[in-house]
Amino acid sequence: MATYEYLCSRCGAFDVKLEIGTAPRAYGCPVCAGAARRVYSSPGLSLTSHAVAALHVREEQAREAPAVVSQVPPRRRVPRHPHPALSRLPRL
Repeated sequence: MATYEYLCSRCGAFDVKLEIGTAPRAYGCPVCAGAARRVYSSPGLSLTSHAVAALHVREEQAREAPAVVSQVPPRRRVPRHPHPALSRLPRL
């Protein structure tokens, strides 16, 4: 589903959710039932958080110039903590 924007000359702008590629040039206004014309506007990309926007920029940069490494990074050892129930098991 895509959101399409229409503008009624009497009531103003409103949005309609339709399947992609099925939006007509004119659509009936939900308030006055008059013909409203389709309006083309920029996508709402400004609502993207800074973290997501930075991730997109980094991903696009990696497409053009991927980071080159000279060696495999060292393996990090994760400390393992035994399960608490294991201490209650009988010892031989």
